[in-house]
Amino acid sequence: MPRPRFPIQPEAFATAPVPDRPLEPSTELPTVAVRAAGNHPFIFRKMVIGPVGGIRPSDGDLVRVVDREHLPLGFGLWNERSQITVRLLTSGIDVPGKTFWEGRLDRAIALRRETLGLDAVSSAYRVIHAEGDGLSGLIVDRFDDVLSVEVFSLGMYQRIGPILDAAAARLGTGHFRVHVDERIALAEDFSGRPVASPKLPPRVTIEEHGVRFRVHFEGGHKTGFFCDQRDNRLALARFCSDRAVLDLCCYTGGFGLYALVKGQAREVTCVDLDEKAIALARENANANQVRPGFVHADAFGYMRQMAQNGRTFGIVVLDPPKLIPNRLEIAPGKRKYFDLNVLAMGLVEPGGLLLTCSCSGLLSAEEFVILLRAAARKAGRSAQVLAVTGAAPDHPVALDALEGAYLKAVWLRMGERVTVPRLDDPEDDEAGNPLA
Repeated sequence: MPRPRFPIQPEAFATAPVPDRPLEPSTELPTVAVRAAGNHPFIFRKMVIGPVGGIRPSDGDLVRVVDREHLPLGFGLWNERSQITVRLLTSGIDVPGKTFWEGRLDRAIALRRETLGLDAVSSAYRVIHAEGDGLSGLIVDRFDDVLSVEVFSLGMYQRIGPILDAAAARLGTGHFRVHVDERIALAEDFSGRPVASPKLPPRVTIEEHGVRFRVHFEGGHKTGFFCDQRDNRLALARFCSDRAVLDLCCYTGGFGLYALVKGQAREVTCVDLDEKAIALARENANANQVRPGFVHADAFGYMRQMAQNGRTFGIVVLDPPKLIPNRLEIAPGKRKYFDLNVLAMGLVEPGGLLLTCSCSGLLSAEEFVILLRAAARKAGRSAQVLAVTGAAPDHPVALDALEGAYLKAVWLRMGERVTVPRLDDPEDDEAGNPLA
């Protein structure tokens, strides 16, 4: 299964100016009234009554938000063309200026560097995690000397220059690149062109718990590397000693390389349909002086072939791309997760481990576990849940935006094959249909 690709053209980097709207408001703020005060940072279009007073906001403006009685609710970034018309930044009556923005940055950086101590274990980590750090619409990852940014909001895009200047001054980085997913640009209705610092290197080498990875910025997925699985990669290594490991949808080989470098696995096979991902995984293996096997293949077809061959593995990692990108894809996406896991369970030897993941925010952890129960029944396998984990803590989740807990990683110890009534369809499961 290929991961989505949104290539970044070098000429776009070369010509697009860095947006530099000041962080300090220079004029009186427009005021916008909304129908109800919710606890979520998103205020959707249907909840907006409209501008109040003589100043009409322009898209990207910082606006004062009030309720229908004109009582103050806080401040947010306005975009009339987006379904998320206001992204709240802060509550209260104090106007968020430069001090506010720098305070949010300081708090976010302190979490990573002081509380979590990430500089001691990795040269790559998430610096800003959108709503989790009180900066809705902004993702910033650090990769050695580069800040790699993904923007989901017009207002954030307009201010990205001063935000990155402030972040670089605190982190000591020298380069940046800014990426806007084309689907986000359509949803927010703005032409968010990719921008980068003048001498951005095409790639950097990062180190994570002693494992080296190349991060390529041109044509890379999202910000260029998945920091969210850092702790899960390390945790997997403890189970891998002298075992055969299958890393499905391996992307750039993260789990497979940890299994060899940190876990002393006997053998590792990395599978992905994306040729560029396999090439980068091979490059990462060379950087660590290890030799996993690489297979350019669709995960479904490869697993079916292994099953026909009677092949099993001590460890199977299944980390597919997001299979539920929107609400219209919930049913078919759940079916894909179900089918993938039925096949993967069949390849784990008794007593072995299946680490199965979902990065679809629209699939809750509880729903995912119920789906896996149905998959185990279909596969004719008993299983024990050892743990359910998520993203590393540099991806914090705000209590008022719990959908930020998008990553689910379920650790299953697979038991013997069991005799159960064959299910032709998960609707027959006694717990109901987990794919509905």
